[in-house]
Amino acid sequence: MTVKRSLIIVPTYNELDNIKKLIPDILDRYENTDILVVDDNSPDGTGNYVTNLASLDKRVRIIQREKKLGLGTAYIAGFKYAIQNKYDYVFEMDADYSHDPGEIENFLKAIEENDLVLGSRYLTGVNVINWPMRRLILSYFANYYTHFITRLPIRDSTGGYKCFRREVLEAIDLDKVKSNGYAFQIEMTFKAWKKGFRIKEISIIFVDRVKGKSKMSRKIVREAIFMVWKLRLRNVLGLL
Repeated sequence: MTVKRSLIIVPTYNELDNIKKLIPDILDRYENTDILVVDDNSPDGTGNYVTNLASLDKRVRIIQREKKLGLGTAYIAGFKYAIQNKYDYVFEMDADYSHDPGEIENFLKAIEENDLVLGSRYLTGVNVINWPMRRLILSYFANYYTHFITRLPIRDSTGGYKCFRREVLEAIDLDKVKSNGYAFQIEMTFKAWKKGFRIKEISIIFVDRVKGKSKMSRKIVREAIFMVWKLRLRNVLGLL
């Protein structure tokens, strides 16, 4: 039986304290799993720390970029790396422990019979801890809005804890994915759905970051609002 290889992609910008804990936490729990940090030239030295760690541990990889380019482009760079290096399963994961590393085993079980597994905050009610009410309402209705416009049959289309089979990423033209933030998550899932891949949501508990600063902005919200209409139009025109 061939052993499946997983790559966990972790975009970072000023996540030094978090990444110091997260990397050993994951590597100690899971065999046949590598970590790829995509760092946007963090002023706090995150990239330098991971670069040094990667020189000592072959399971740690890094793509260090010259400036802050955004979440979506970080994941696209990671996806291309995963495809080139023939990983079987490819994860998206935040660095700040809002995504529990302990859930990785549940993703790995679910991906055995599916092509894309999504960690859902809203599958069994609202499983979000420590978010301000305003942000919770924004997130919840963003997902309702996305479903209403695109008919994407997903409870949590804006979440960022995911596991793809490599074949899904190979089937999507990654060079045509231009969005970031919420919109990026919606776009990737929508394109996988329209290509007929098997998608499964599993329930997770999302805990707001303890250390560091959220990357959420009004620009990210506006992008998501308009992206769902673009996806609907491109789908109608057969341009996905």
